[in-house]
Amino acid sequence: MIPNEPKITPELVAEHGLKPDEYERFRKLIGREPSFTELGIVSAMWNEHCSYKSSKVHLRGLPTKAPWVIQGPGENAGVIDIGDGLACVFKMESHNHPSFIEPYQGAATGVGGILRDVFTMGARPIACLNALRFGDPKHPRTRSLVSGVVAGIGGYGNSFGVPTVGGSVGFHPRYDGNILVNAMAVGLAEKDKIFYAKATGVGRPVVYLGSKTGRDGIHGATMASAEFGENSDEKRPTVQVGDPFAEKLLLEASLEIMAKGCVIAIQDMGAAGLTCSAVEMGAKGDLGVTLDLDSVPTREAAMTAYEMMLSESQERMLMVLKPEKEKEAEEIFKKWGLDFAIVGKTTDTSRFIVRYHGDVMADLPIKELGDQAPEYNRPYAEPKKLPVLDPQSVPCPVSIVEALQKLIGSPDLCSKRWVWEQYDHIILNNTIQRPGGDAAVVRVEDGPKALAMTTDVTPRYCEADPFEGGKQAVAEAWRNLTAVGARPLAITDNLNFGNPERPEIMGQFVYCVRGIAEACKVLDFPVVSGNVSLYNETNGRGILPTPTIGGVGVLDDLSKSATLVFKSEGEEILLVGDTKGWLGQSSFLATVLGREEGAPPPVDLALEKKNGDFVRSLIGQGLTTAVHDLSDGGLLVALAEMAMASGIGAVLKASPAGISPHAYWFGEDQARYLITMKSADLPKAVAAASKAGVLLRHLGTTGGRQLTLPGCDPILVSSLHKLHESWLPSYMAGELAV
Repeated sequence: MIPNEPKITPELVAEHGLKPDEYERFRKLIGREPSFTELGIVSAMWNEHCSYKSSKVHLRGLPTKAPWVIQGPGENAGVIDIGDGLACVFKMESHNHPSFIEPYQGAATGVGGILRDVFTMGARPIACLNALRFGDPKHPRTRSLVSGVVAGIGGYGNSFGVPTVGGSVGFHPRYDGNILVNAMAVGLAEKDKIFYAKATGVGRPVVYLGSKTGRDGIHGATMASAEFGENSDEKRPTVQVGDPFAEKLLLEASLEIMAKGCVIAIQDMGAAGLTCSAVEMGAKGDLGVTLDLDSVPTREAAMTAYEMMLSESQERMLMVLKPEKEKEAEEIFKKWGLDFAIVGKTTDTSRFIVRYHGDVMADLPIKELGDQAPEYNRPYAEPKKLPVLDPQSVPCPVSIVEALQKLIGSPDLCSKRWVWEQYDHIILNNTIQRPGGDAAVVRVEDGPKALAMTTDVTPRYCEADPFEGGKQAVAEAWRNLTAVGARPLAITDNLNFGNPERPEIMGQFVYCVRGIAEACKVLDFPVVSGNVSLYNETNGRGILPTPTIGGVGVLDDLSKSATLVFKSEGEEILLVGDTKGWLGQSSFLATVLGREEGAPPPVDLALEKKNGDFVRSLIGQGLTTAVHDLSDGGLLVALAEMAMASGIGAVLKASPAGISPHAYWFGEDQARYLITMKSADLPKAVAAASKAGVLLRHLGTTGGRQLTLPGCDPILVSSLHKLHESWLPSYMAGELAV
């Protein structure tokens, strides 16, 4: 036993998140009782957050390959070829638990971590997005959580100097004790200059770069692999503290030494810090690694080996450098005012050895730390099928206009301008489409190429039918990219679920993943990166299953991108796709009637592809003047959003016979788009739809300053706009009695 280290007891093992059989597995692997530092190392490597032990058996079913995929899951971020010698590098990750405990720093360091994942691959970040879920607005903590998280995202991204261009915000009581903060980053690199984590060569220096190591974030990964109880505030010390200005320096220094040809392998120090980064680099290269912790730069006195190995202090990297480039790399980092320290070397021993003050604190088999982590095929229950809700059986106690007003002024569907105006969404001067549309559009270098990006999921759907909900999340991301004229290329995912040890929760996960896989296959939309976040529960109450999808697509000519804004009066409004009036799990049912019931809308993936390809072809031919996909709130909410974005109204035709008006206007049937075009182009569109076998319905004409529906009082677009824009600012100012 190493002096001054605590004795390993069953209680200590349990505190590290290891079950007795897992500890016994580790003890047999190393053939002895571990040291305290070794216990900390294995608790980091074998927890859910790092090992994916409950999920990887199912993740293997996701499609990850396509001719344009350069790097799929398994690295810091995914990489796709976007042509002209360039690659897009992107990923999404969660920082849920830290953001609930300490909203500002939790969200800020979530942004910092995902940015490092991207520039670790050799890419310069060009955009950030997020997907946020908060509890009931009536909950006493919700307002402060929203305020802190938004401030943290803006504070880090704005200071670092990358635009936050899109995202989503939702509210539901099931997130009261466990909010979701999913952060996504997108970067650009030359496709033949991507950097990976695989170490090569024996005796090469392992170099620590960036900020100093402190005690912040210790056990952060372990905390992320456990559900909350009443003592969540006690976990505040595990939340990391971010410094966006140090990260900006780290970015520039890292890209510079990459350009100088200094780097063999590189790994961000994220979850479990020095432990995971060192083990992953060595294991991927079939090499051993020896670390000397006496050389690690620290900012706090008398840190132990255990603390240094598990610290999650931010803005740090670990690299294996070419020996002849050591001096050049050190000079670059010193120039940028960052720490540069040789803390170890690669070996041919296949061992992970940690030394400190002359003692061997850990001596472990490096490959087995990852390869021998427990892998569970946990029992799961098949989700129960909910009955299809007959729209004729759903009463509408209010008028169509009153229902529209309630929907567009509701927490979920109101304008999120209060949020995104706190983010710098135009820095770098490449943002073509800002937040508030279907997808953000960012110019690639000087153009004409651009990237489109979005984050999407409908948790109500996923709870009611995980398979269809998983399909729908992917399909909606695909539609949002299509609606701006982009060719969808690939996704990253952030799979947020409750406790996988409960069969019903594991069933949600399994069927959502199957739905995602099915949609990605049919839509040719592979998964290139992602994150799994489990144990999102408080006192046994899980969140809604929330498999967030981050989609990326490319526009070859950004001048042909589409927006949802009505452009002028007298244009034709058309609906692409069929409407049956599906109200199960709809926003109308939840918001207007206070009911969450019935099966969600089924997703016909072949129809999604056909209709989306048709819409994209119209955009490419210049036949559309505005495009908007239909999702939450259905047809009339989408029309209202297009009108509010322009101030131009519309005169609309009556709902067709056989569908009740509220089901027609607010049903959430999938695979649908709204488009507008000049009257002269209508015959071309009709002919193209007939040839493609696409259903096209004429809805009305743009014009005036109000929405006019047959049999309803006209409603001023300006009054809708006021309702739409007012809820969130009023709520955050404490002016609403919610």
